[in-house]
Amino acid sequence: MTLKVYTSLLLLFLVNSVWTRTVRQVYDELDPEHWSHYTSECPRECFCPPSFPNALYCDNKGLKEIPPIPARIWYLYLQNNLIETVSEKPFVNATHLRWINLNKNKITNSGIESGVLSKLKRLLYLFLEDNELEEVPAPLPVGLEQLRLARNKISRIPEGVFSNLENLTMLDLHQNSLLDSALQSDTFQGLNNLMQLNIAKNSLKKMPLSIPANTLQLFLDNNSIEVIPENYFSAIPKVTFLRLNYNKLSDDGIPPNGFNVSSILDLQLSHNQLTKIPPINAQLEHLHLDHNRIKSVNGTQICPVSIAIAEDYGLYGNTPRLRYLRLDGNEIQPPIPLDIMICFRLLQAVVI
Repeated sequence: MTLKVYTSLLLLFLVNSVWTRTVRQVYDELDPEHWSHYTSECPRECFCPPSFPNALYCDNKGLKEIPPIPARIWYLYLQNNLIETVSEKPFVNATHLRWINLNKNKITNSGIESGVLSKLKRLLYLFLEDNELEEVPAPLPVGLEQLRLARNKISRIPEGVFSNLENLTMLDLHQNSLLDSALQSDTFQGLNNLMQLNIAKNSLKKMPLSIPANTLQLFLDNNSIEVIPENYFSAIPKVTFLRLNYNKLSDDGIPPNGFNVSSILDLQLSHNQLTKIPPINAQLEHLHLDHNRIKSVNGTQICPVSIAIAEDYGLYGNTPRLRYLRLDGNEIQPPIPLDIMICFRLLQAVVI
């Protein structure tokens, strides 16, 4: 189970570098006599590296509009400019685009021409972080794999905006202005292959509805969530990394077995209002409970198996997998109770 999860995550986080390496290998073999041709097509405001001719670097140029994009370009870097509009005209010939970085501009929803994004049929990665968007732009390219919209002013998600994005694996909406009302039961419908969903640093008071079933990583830090609904995680049976730091969770807001979920390997509940450690599953590997209101730790009570079983090396398959436990910032005084070490024999670090 663990090996399968880490393999999926490796694909998620390294896919960008794999794309880049593959393309570089192909174009490093090009004859230098073609370089002058590529240079002549390059917009004067931008840089076109001869050794990587399908990339166009127009970042940090003070641009107020997007220059014409040559047909050969796959990777387009336009971050850190003053761009306010995204129109169809610069992309007329750019039918092979895979990657667009438009982070840190001044783009608004009204500045995005209708249909311009969806016409980029081969686009896989779209970066629109640190702009002035007030809602998720629509329509989007159906082949999109990553959509990054962090640090905008998004408070609305148009109905059905994700319904055709079956290839999307990462959706980043952190540090926006989303309320509970913006996340309806069908908001994420269609995201059948989503692996990472980041809705941290918004204004949520409840756990979001209908998270895609294949989600592996769910980030909900820095909201105002108070309650975990009963059996909430049964609808996302593959969730592996769960972050709920900086919320308002108390003991009463967590069902008896709310986090006793076998798929969860990394659970982060730092900076909440807990006075005791919630029941956990034997498969959990990392547990962050720092900066709560916990006064004491009883290893016998929190051990996911009986202490007698934990002491029996012959039943290694039942040994709790916890390797990292963070408890600093509470009211716990050392030393660490012996029964903690007896139960969690694989512990490598305890911060108290």
